[in-house]
Amino acid sequence: MNSTQNNLSITKSSTKFFVIAWVLGLVFYFIDYATRSSPSLMINDLATNFGISNTELVSLVGTYYYTYSICALIAGICLDKLGARISMFAGCFVLGIGCIIFIVSSHFVGTTGRLLQGAGSAFAFPGCVYLATKGFSKKVLATAIGFTQCVGMLGGAAGQFVLAPLIENGLNYKVFWIVAGILCLIPAIAMLIITPKPTEEESNQKKNISLLETFKIIFKNKQSWLTGIISGLLFAPTTVFAMTWAIPYLKGDLSYTAHDAAITAAMASLGWVLGCPLMGYFSDKIAKRKPVILIGCIGMILMALQMLYLKDIIVPKVSVFMFGVFSGVAMIPYSVIKEVNPDYVKGSATGVQNFITFGVTSLAGPLFAHFQGNKLGIITDKYEHFVTGIWFWIIGIGIALILTFFLKETGNQNAENT
Repeated sequence: MNSTQNNLSITKSSTKFFVIAWVLGLVFYFIDYATRSSPSLMINDLATNFGISNTELVSLVGTYYYTYSICALIAGICLDKLGARISMFAGCFVLGIGCIIFIVSSHFVGTTGRLLQGAGSAFAFPGCVYLATKGFSKKVLATAIGFTQCVGMLGGAAGQFVLAPLIENGLNYKVFWIVAGILCLIPAIAMLIITPKPTEEESNQKKNISLLETFKIIFKNKQSWLTGIISGLLFAPTTVFAMTWAIPYLKGDLSYTAHDAAITAAMASLGWVLGCPLMGYFSDKIAKRKPVILIGCIGMILMALQMLYLKDIIVPKVSVFMFGVFSGVAMIPYSVIKEVNPDYVKGSATGVQNFITFGVTSLAGPLFAHFQGNKLGIITDKYEHFVTGIWFWIIGIGIALILTFFLKETGNQNAENT
């Protein structure tokens, strides 16, 4: 009896420390998103610093997603094999180094810095999800994941909404990158100290499963591919357009001032701040995933169409905010992929989800730049250029909506295991 009580006490204690580590992971994720979105406010300064054109700078900034998507797989492997303690420390530390060297006046070093930012950041979200599964019960998993993304998008909004007036008032962009890099060290060291080590039983189980077998389990599951593609198609309009292209689009096509463009673009991230936990909570509450994803897709399409053809009904800032709220459903597939795969590959499953999601994002970015972005400031009919640009994303959301019908409903599993 005493042995059982001691085991329960140890479990409760470990759970508490996993929750604390999760909170520290949220700080890491906040910084990740702040550094992800902030380059859109300093395109001219960064282009001058690296000695390249603005178009080349946008491509450089986009290299973030190359290492992010690839290292998402590595992050998943590390989490399953080494646990969150070492994995989260390494990711946060690498992000910090990438931020600091991003100020060097060299195209090569700048690209290296952005690649390191993407590589380090790839550990943030999978790590937070891994810690959440250790610290919270299954019945609130989608809510915890939604709140995690909420904090990330709050960082994305801060990278635009808060940083914009600071830069306008004279803050040197190099100061921002140095401070961001130094701040990464705080949660990195704290997580290394606080996060519990894997138990002996967990370590033995992980040793018995090869990397090949882990990925074979996940990639052979068609549902894994569906969750990644759906999430990527719903993620791209915010991460690629709102965080990278929206400001130059609003300034170039709709003649917004730099301040108004930054505030309007940031509203999408603020929408995610509300939408991610709200959609996750709604999904947990009704114990279903698919209906919530479908509602989000339809809501995103309707808000995009309203911005184009009924723009006098709702002011743009509110429309963009509501678009962001509905796009919070992009996080629900992260719960689904964990629910359609075994528990012992949960770290790798989240890594695979990120890999596919940002693989889609990495493809969408260059496609958009080739067909729409490179025409910015060249086409005479600027509003028509804006309309066709938004339709690019509407079509992607429509594809996600159709694919959702083929997704397996897993929400009821959590209702049965509470």
